[in-house]
Amino acid sequence: MPAHNAAGANAVPATPPASADTTQMEAGYLGRWTGVEGMYLVVASKPGGGVTLDMQWDLDNKGTFDGSVTAEGLRFMRNGVAESAVHTDGEATGLKYLAGKQDCLTVKPGEGYCKD
Repeated sequence: MPAHNAAGANAVPATPPASADTTQMEAGYLGRWTGVEGMYLVVASKPGGGVTLDMQWDLDNKGTFDGSVTAEGLRFMRNGVAESAVHTDGEATGLKYLAGKQDCLTVKPGEGYCKD
């Protein structure tokens, strides 16, 4: 006979367990990414699933945000705006300093981060 939990048969875990595919996709985003003029993005795994982003995205703003890795990229909410960081090269960031780099994340034109 199947076991029933106290929350009822329709209970859904708060965070679904990470699949092997999700874990592999997530690994491509983990670590420290460097932008221009002191900007940075540090992506770390979160216990229970998802990632944490510690970032400085311009001269005046920095913060820590929860995110998730999807087939479309690294998704997160920043100051009430849904953002995505996608794998690109340095050219796609639109930042002259990052031109020529191969392993980068671009949030939007003028906001990008690369691994050395």
